[in-house]
Amino acid sequence: MKGNPFDPFSDWTKHWQQFFQGDFWGNFQSFLPATNKQQSGINIYKKDNELLIVVSLPGLEKVEDAELYIYYKTLEIKANINLNFKGFELVEEGIFQGTWEKTIPLPFAIKEDRIEATYHNGLLFIHLHRLIPDEPKKKIEIKKGE
Repeated sequence: MKGNPFDPFSDWTKHWQQFFQGDFWGNFQSFLPATNKQQSGINIYKKDNELLIVVSLPGLEKVEDAELYIYYKTLEIKANINLNFKGFELVEEGIFQGTWEKTIPLPFAIKEDRIEATYHNGLLFIHLHRLIPDEPKKKIEIKKGE
């Protein structure tokens, strides 16, 4: 009787691992859709009634290339990132370029007259303060129905 006809494939797992080892998927990266191209590094820090939001936005030519909008408990950031170097052709892109937008839900309402935003060394710093109502609670008048 002959041996098992599948014996040559009994070590198929070793062959499979060898085939996929190294940077196998990296070779196909340019063909795969970019899922996180519009993501930028964002950190949110909280201290008592304050928030500090730090956004990594390299490549802003001027601060006017970024816009901030605040409404109630939401911060919206829009930026145009442009990394052009005269005389050079882009061969591989790892830093996002183009129009970037992000909407960030905030843990509390923001005091609109206490917002400070600065851009330094590729980082956008946004300092926000909690909106604390003048009256902690408001009495509601109850009317008698007819």
